[in-house]
Parts: sequence; structure tokens; C-alpha cells
Amino acid sequence: MDRLKGKVCVVTGGARGIGRGIAETFAREGALRVWALDMNDSEFAALEKAYPAIKGAVVNVTDGQAVQAFAEKAKAEHGRVDVLVNNAGITRDALIQKMGEDDWDAVINVNLKGVFLMTKHIAPLMMESGSGSIVSISSVVGLDGNIGQSNYAATKGGVVAMTKGWAKEFARKGAKVRANAVSPGYTRTPMIESVPDKVLDPIIAKTPLGRLAEIQDIANAVLFLSSEEAAFITGQVLRVDGGLVL
Repeated sequence: MDRLKGKVCVVTGGARGIGRGIAETFAREGALRVWALDMNDSEFAALEKAYPAIKGAVVNVTDGQAVQAFAEKAKAEHGRVDVLVNNAGITRDALIQKMGEDDWDAVINVNLKGVFLMTKHIAPLMMESGSGSIVSISSVVGLDGNIGQSNYAATKGGVVAMTKGWAKEFARKGAKVRANAVSPGYTRTPMIESVPDKVLDPIIAKTPLGRLAEIQDIANAVLFLSSEEAAFITGQVLRVDGGLVL
């Protein structure tokens, strides 16, 4: 498979969970370089050994100077970035009357400001080269809301709104730079393994396809939107939720 043959890709939150699955999928699909950005470098050695195309980098997506420095490094290595996946995200769930300002600020900074900063510094490289694909990870929570996730829902809804604006902004002057979002449903990641069955079972029961998403389900959707197969798709939100919300 070579749907990303020769492409230079950046995946935030790329060392674990969905981000790791995306990075590995991109490498298998022939990418020339997959930058896996994360705050923790403990998984980088194993990733780089298994997939020579993957290169880990410790980058705090909420730090504008760090993001700018990374963008300059990526440009210096290959002169361009073809694909950006804004995947890094956190949760700090609580009912709103119990949600502290620190919990609000932390989620806003990573999930919204981080997406803004990465795109701010990578999108101009794409516009210079005349093409590129930006795929940002939203959530069904950002489209439909959820109890106890005011901060998370606000950020994921914001990602959708920014994506639609970017689809217009980055295609100016003939640049073929696309921006889309993927909204996963509940996905079987290491994080969700700690969620009790009594919480997950009703969700699975309400899902027409009768299971949680697997990481590869999400990675496949991101791969499609990143590839030339989606060359005429921009400003869209692709749900990958097994029909949980219809």
C-alpha cells in the first residue's frame, strides 16, 4: 500500500493510542517521514525501530515557540509538510458545578489552542508548496454534547468550527490545502480500558454496529482524508461512531 508514498506527515499525540495508530498506518502506507509529536518520549525508540519512517519529537503543542521551532525543523529537513494530523488531546471531566477553572483551562489549552498553534505554523508551509491535508480529531461529543464534559465538548466543537473556516482560508490563491475533521465515537484505547463495563455496555448496546471503535477504524478514516483519494473533500466532518448517533 502506498497511499501516502513520499509524503511528509506530522501527527500530534503520536506516541500512544489513536495517534500512534495513525502514525503507524501512515508509515505502512509509504510516507517518507512521519513526525510523531508527544510530551513523553518513552515510546519513541520502539516506534522508530519498528517503522524507520517514524521520527519522534517532544513538542508541547500549547507552547507557541516550541511549535514554531518544530515547524522550522520539519521544513529544514524536507522543505515541506504534506499532512498534519491534530490528534493531541486530554480530558478533565466533571459536572459543571464541580469543574475547576484549572480543569477548564487545561483542556482548552491542549485541545483547542494546541490545534490552533500547530495549524498556524504548519499551514503556511502547505500554502507555500501549494497543497496539503489537515485532519483534526474532533469527537461525537463536540457535535452532540455529553454530561460532565463541558470543557471537552467546547474544544471539540471548536475544532469543527475552525476546520470549516480553514477549508476556506487555506484554499485561497489557488492553494490546494484541504482541512477536514474526524469525529470518533467511543474507541478502544488504553485510556478507555479503565472505564467500567457498566458504563461501556449501554453505549455498545446503543451502537447499531454493536461494538466500540478500534484504533484502526479511526486511523483508516484519517488516512482516507489525508490521501489523494479525498482530493475533492474539504471542510467536512467524518463521524466514525458505528452509528451511535443517527
